[in-house]
Formats: sequence, C-alpha cells, structure tokens
Amino acid sequence: MAGITVRPMTAEDADAVLAIYQAGLDAGDASFETAAPTWPAFDAARLPDHRFVAVDGGGAVVGWVAVSPTSTRAVYAGVVEHSVYVSPAVQGRGVGRVLLDALIASTEAAGVWTIQSGVFPENTASLAVHRRAGFRVVGTRERVGRQHGRWRDVVLLERRSPAVD
Repeated sequence: MAGITVRPMTAEDADAVLAIYQAGLDAGDASFETAAPTWPAFDAARLPDHRFVAVDGGGAVVGWVAVSPTSTRAVYAGVVEHSVYVSPAVQGRGVGRVLLDALIASTEAAGVWTIQSGVFPENTASLAVHRRAGFRVVGTRERVGRQHGRWRDVVLLERRSPAVD
C-alpha cells in the first residue's frame, strides 16, 4: 500500500494501538472482548518479537498485528494465535494485508509453523484478507460464546508455513 510502512511495535505506540483495538471492538465483529486491555496487560500477553504497526506517511499508526502463544507446552512452540486490527479510517486499503505479510515473514524466520486465529463469520473483510494471505478455514465453532446476549460462531483459520519444516 502506497505511503504505508510497517515497523516493530513499541511502547510509544500504546495509545494508538489500544485506540485502534477499541475501535474494532466497538464495531462489534472483531472479538468477544468489549474493552481493550491496559498496555501492561496487552504487552504481557503478546510475544515481543512478532508485533508490528502500520504507519501512514504522516507517522500516524493506522493498524497493528501481534501474536500470543497458544500453549506453554513445548510441542506447541511453533504455533501462535494472532490479532490484526486496522483503523476504521483506512479499512479496505490493504493495511491488513501488509501487516499479515510482515507477521508471516517474522514468524517464519523464527521457526513458527502455524499462525491461527478465530474470526466471526460476519467479519467478511477479515476472512477475505486472511484467505488472500494464505490462511485456510479449519472449521466453524458454532455458538461458542455469547456476546451482548446472543450466541456467536467463530471461524477457525490457520496458515501453515511452507518454509518451516
């Protein structure tokens, strides 16, 4: 995407990252969560080597991607769960794909063999960008959780690295 650069996320990005996170939560189809965490909680839950922000030509953070380990068990050391959020002001302009590409390169270089995520089926834009980035649908967990008094399904996605054996 023209004018967008991707760089590692730093603590100085906290306010922008959490504001974008909250905007996604407020839209209703990003997560079961309803409120973005504090920066210390966000920071503690995500692997530091695989966090990136997309920055526009003016230096404003317009999106982010980060991963969390799926398990503390050694056999799952190469499996991570990711989140990607894009500012509503730039959605549909390729920012999510640029962030996913950076994440894929970073995780593959570190020996991660699977990136997974859960997406609400109503979030068709997220499902489409994930498919274009090489993710596949594993299945749908039906009525897996309640949000605002209604049951929600979650589509399980994964990307298996062809570069990591």
